[in-house]
Amino acid sequence: LSSQPCRALYLFAKSNNIPFEFKRVELMKGQHKSKEFRKVNPMMKVPALEDGSFLLSESIAILLYLARKFKTPDHWYPSDLQKRARVDEYLSWQHANIRAKSSDVFVSKFMLPVLVGQPLPPKKLEEIVEELNTVLKQFEVQFLQDKPFIAGSEVSLADLVALVELMQPVGAGHNLFEEKPKLAEWRSRVEAAVGPKLFEEAHQTILKAKYMTPDKIPPVVLEVIKSQALKQ
Repeated sequence: LSSQPCRALYLFAKSNNIPFEFKRVELMKGQHKSKEFRKVNPMMKVPALEDGSFLLSESIAILLYLARKFKTPDHWYPSDLQKRARVDEYLSWQHANIRAKSSDVFVSKFMLPVLVGQPLPPKKLEEIVEELNTVLKQFEVQFLQDKPFIAGSEVSLADLVALVELMQPVGAGHNLFEEKPKLAEWRSRVEAAVGPKLFEEAHQTILKAKYMTPDKIPPVVLEVIKSQALKQ
């Protein structure tokens, strides 16, 4: 559950009482590259869904599949054409914006300085944080506007996907909700809609990340983290 897309799926399934068997894949140990996992997802990424003989990768595709198969409440993926289009619009935009910029801040403020021991120059870090602030402003103006949620008066898949991504920098000690009252109020509404206890449960791992130190991580795993962080 340190993975944002995995958290989104976990929260959606749990909050809608969708039955599933949770299988942990230890990425840092290379389990996603194992022969067994490649039978489920040849792309070697999480999350992945195995529904009988039907296999599916990509978190957005899995969320939409579950919403349709289990006929979850309409607000998650509205039947109204224009509300659904708002959800689709955000899901199409977020990957290269909210997801990418939030991940950059997580790597820059936690993985590189704390785990790799190679902090970025202050000016470069400032630029990365400013890039996140730019997309957060776009999110407020273009997607949230003056509505309680992205698609209107009720929570949708767009809100869920957005919030799990924004919690990643928070796990690195970067509270992006400070001094952003509209964003903070939206966060509170999404958490309430999902269920505060469930939301807290899903984010336990990532919110403890800022307390992690290299000596608490097995050397082999630490080398994988370093390699991935430097690559990013």
